[in-house]
Amino acid sequence: MRVVVTGVPGVGKSTVLNMASRKMGYGIINFGDVMMELANELGIKNRDEIRKLPVEKQREIQKLAAERIGKMENVFIDTHLSIKTPSGYLPGLPEWVLRAINPSMIVIIEVDPDIIIKRRERDNSRYRDEDSPEMLLEHQSINRAFGASCSVFTGAPLVIIKNEEGMAEKASEILMEKIGYGKH
Repeated sequence: MRVVVTGVPGVGKSTVLNMASRKMGYGIINFGDVMMELANELGIKNRDEIRKLPVEKQREIQKLAAERIGKMENVFIDTHLSIKTPSGYLPGLPEWVLRAINPSMIVIIEVDPDIIIKRRERDNSRYRDEDSPEMLLEHQSINRAFGASCSVFTGAPLVIIKNEEGMAEKASEILMEKIGYGKH
């Protein structure tokens, strides 16, 4: 089973995935990390260099990463449905990626935008864009639209899980339940 798990930065996706992974024995594969591994094989040293490559080369690396991930079993694929750019929202899972990964399920983790803002303020390890609650609601809405499109294309069910403050354990249990973990 390959479960794509997404959410805007700050929803607590990593926390929920780590909890579910420990209980289920699933691996967690970060799509961007796989892209970086492939880029390293091409002599590229950091993510910023990937962004500066010609778009066709970026797509080639993205497709190769998807093909590598598509061969894996019992993994959570940590990625993004949409990437907010100055030019608009880019799809994180274009059709060639979906085709190669062939996900069993697509999960969107969400939370109230005010909670996202508070979480981002506490996380000094990363540089995040400052977004208003309205902008975060828009991004989560775009993710739902992209997620529905991915579900239609692949036939994989789309699941939306709320990760309220202090409730990551509950969110991870809902994720495991949706996958069918523990059912005979």
